[in-house]
Amino acid sequence: MCKEVEELMHQRFKMSSMGELTFFLGLQVQQKSDGIFICQSKYVQGILTKFGFSDSKPASTPMETYKQITADLEGEDMDGHHYRSMIGSLMYLTASRPYIMFPVYVCERFQVRPKQSHYQAVKRIFRYLKGQPRLGLWYPHDSPFDLLAYSDSDLGGANLDRKSTSGGCQFLGARLVSWQLKKQTTVSTSTTEAEYIAAASCCSQVLWIQNQMLNYGVTFLHNPIFIDNSSAISIVNNPVKHSKTKHIEIRYHFIRDCNEKKLIQVVKVHTDNQFADLFTKAFGVGRFTFLVTSVGMINSE
Repeated sequence: MCKEVEELMHQRFKMSSMGELTFFLGLQVQQKSDGIFICQSKYVQGILTKFGFSDSKPASTPMETYKQITADLEGEDMDGHHYRSMIGSLMYLTASRPYIMFPVYVCERFQVRPKQSHYQAVKRIFRYLKGQPRLGLWYPHDSPFDLLAYSDSDLGGANLDRKSTSGGCQFLGARLVSWQLKKQTTVSTSTTEAEYIAAASCCSQVLWIQNQMLNYGVTFLHNPIFIDNSSAISIVNNPVKHSKTKHIEIRYHFIRDCNEKKLIQVVKVHTDNQFADLFTKAFGVGRFTFLVTSVGMINSE
């Protein structure tokens, strides 16, 4: 069938067949008998050379856990153009390295007037890439085809306006197919509210994936969204509006309707197994390595 399609395309258009996909817009694709590996190791080497980190000392994690990144109004000013160029290069790298989304997202907040402390935080990300240039996403062939989602949030993590950050990721079996990180539009007054808003955002992504898979003849229903906050789960399962939820914007309550229609289900998961943590906060080496491995990142070597 592939040969027939190729011949038909040659008859109608002036084009050439390049064979199996191996490289696309900076993404390296290795198709093996047991799965597909996607990475950007060549791109990593290119940006390390471009910004002068080829000989830098590797770091164990992309972000320090003990040092919070603030506006630092009294700090030394840095070249904004150079800083934004570094951030833009890292943002494109998140296409195959979701685990650096949170540190890049935090540094991205200070693009207008970057300070020396912000530049040091970006340097830390590059130093981590120096030590792990060949990490990529692994999609095994033998994994089940079940749609699973994880949702998490911090509380007031953005120190400039005290807004929380929603994080989520979706899997088809053991394959990470989608991930999100976004600062919430309102200030949450409790962890429960922040987790509930994050769950609603994750639910939107799950519904989108369900609709997309219908085009391939695959129907998903009652898909689990794993949350580590029992109070948020209780709000989803209780359609009654009460004093603790009346101030939450109505657009976030649609997750209740999806739960009633059996499109999704909210499931309690222990914090240790909450993979969406990777998109909401920084961790030490042990926890960070566990989360990176859990979302399907492996070394090409």
